[in-house]
Amino acid sequence: MTSSAFPTGPTPLPSAHAAAVLEFLRGHAPFDRMDPDHLDFLVERLSWVRYAAGEVLLDSGRGPPEWLYLVGSGEVVAESPVGGGAGGADSIPLGEGSCFPLAALLTVRPVLFTYLALVETTCYLLPAADFQTLLELSPVFQDFCTRRLATLLEQSQRVVQARQEESGMAGRSLGSRLGDVLRREPVACGPGLPLREALRRMHAEGVGAMVVVTPEGVPAGIFTLQDLLRVNAEGGDLDAPIGGVMSTAVVSLPPEAAAHEAALAMARHGIRHVLVVAPGRLLGVVSEKDLFSLQQVGVKEVAEDLRRAGSFEDLRRAAQAVRRLARTMLAQGLAPDPLTRLVSTLNDRLTERVIELSGAGEALAGLRWCWLALGSEGRYEQTLATDQDNGIIFEVPAGGDVEEVRGRILPLAERINGELDRCGFPLCKGGVMAGNPRWCLSLAEWRRQFAEWVYRGSAEDILHAAIFFDFRSAYGDASLARELRDWLGPTVAANPRFLHYLAANALENRPPLGVVRDFVVAAGGSHPNTINLKMNGATPFVDAARIYSLAAALTPTSTVERLRAAAGAGRLPADEVDAWCQAFSFIQLLRLRRQHLEPDGAGDAGNRIDPDRLNELDRRILKEAFRQARKLQTKVALDFGLYGRV
Repeated sequence: MTSSAFPTGPTPLPSAHAAAVLEFLRGHAPFDRMDPDHLDFLVERLSWVRYAAGEVLLDSGRGPPEWLYLVGSGEVVAESPVGGGAGGADSIPLGEGSCFPLAALLTVRPVLFTYLALVETTCYLLPAADFQTLLELSPVFQDFCTRRLATLLEQSQRVVQARQEESGMAGRSLGSRLGDVLRREPVACGPGLPLREALRRMHAEGVGAMVVVTPEGVPAGIFTLQDLLRVNAEGGDLDAPIGGVMSTAVVSLPPEAAAHEAALAMARHGIRHVLVVAPGRLLGVVSEKDLFSLQQVGVKEVAEDLRRAGSFEDLRRAAQAVRRLARTMLAQGLAPDPLTRLVSTLNDRLTERVIELSGAGEALAGLRWCWLALGSEGRYEQTLATDQDNGIIFEVPAGGDVEEVRGRILPLAERINGELDRCGFPLCKGGVMAGNPRWCLSLAEWRRQFAEWVYRGSAEDILHAAIFFDFRSAYGDASLARELRDWLGPTVAANPRFLHYLAANALENRPPLGVVRDFVVAAGGSHPNTINLKMNGATPFVDAARIYSLAAALTPTSTVERLRAAAGAGRLPADEVDAWCQAFSFIQLLRLRRQHLEPDGAGDAGNRIDPDRLNELDRRILKEAFRQARKLQTKVALDFGLYGRV
């Protein structure tokens, strides 16, 4: 590499070229949305310089940068300080229209990467002082520089919303704030109001629920028409005070919460109303009917179908309804994280009913046992196409024999796995299922198995075991899963060798960013010219989040929650985590879109995408998402002693 010296400084941009440069900038974010006067300010202050292939533009470790660089033609790579060379997994490519080094300019600090020209490259340069002025002049430019990926995602969402308007699907969705969904002031009363009077008021107001509040206005309970059926069945007195017959198990959310959180609460708790509460006061009630008007398919309705299913045939129909619901919500613009969490929660309800209809209550009477969700289900990240990953943890009764207990459980577990398969959740090709004796273990056996991985496992063993560390309780005695997690947390956190192996395995999976072209795609096989968004896109974030969560003995299992919890524990920089979560979310969104829109979107095909078929904006966001994955992998390499491995 050669160093760029600029003996006479960058060359002022000729006025004759200003119009062409202006047109070029209008083809790239954020300049395509900036005020014309602010663009003129920018172009008037630009210089330009040409770099030879291999020439260094910026070196890490020196003083704060003097310029904002805009790539006009060619290709620049940002090399991580951990090494590896241009084009390695630690090298972040920056093509035409890219700006750098934004973070260093914003914080007035040295750059962390070395930037060099991969081929002959032309850059436009804006002095650092003018960069700061432009930040003050242009809110669009400032928003992009401080929230680059979020701004691109919002731009993509506006495109989706425009399409929804064209197709007649405009309006509020489950992404709306609960405060915006409220239709009226709440109907409330004190606990002493006679039930007969409460019913008269509910009828007059046309509501299905009466909120019971304390003299201070704090919700104490709720009375619904379902409660009235219970009171009638019990021969209750309509002149009795409502406080004696109300339901006290109320669920409340703040007005800032999204409507999908209310839908999720209704599905989880089997309720039809959620209170919207601000500090010190009741704002209103969101009903299942309110959410139905947003989503066109009732979450509570589907959850009730699952709960009331009287046969496996009923469950197979309900499973199809879950997938239809997910597709409807995806079309309405529900974000990937709440959508996959909702899908996983409804699939939990389906699993519960499969277990119950399989006769678990009778077959396993007297046993403490728990059905474990592993992998994507354990992380609440199931998409529209997913197979099974599950296990069982049980306690051996005093004086009992572990093999005898296992022999009692396995036939039931095999039956449950088979019924889940018939409901649309294919059997795991790797055999990671509760019906496999290897993964139907006592609490002591699970501890020994995890200890084997943590203390003596080879790199290959740990690679295949990774999804087991995402376990959570899905049915049964959840305290068994908690006991295992409470033991596992400090055990892993105290073993740097295991974390080192886990990190090394994670760094073998490189995000498919190209050097000559934007993306590295499959050269052959059954899906040529495609990227595996699950393996090469989502998994780097999943793996890194798991590593940091285990290193800090944190309890969340979802990728986004793990990243945020690691930031809260001081393991990850809080100002970077938002971008990593957004990048992961966008990759999940592309997977969901693929599985929703493509007729062959199942199995491996459902996770593959041809980047050439994406629109230009989504291509740019995907490229930025992969860059964020590389930045996160660089952080993993630095923190776990794997210099040069990324």
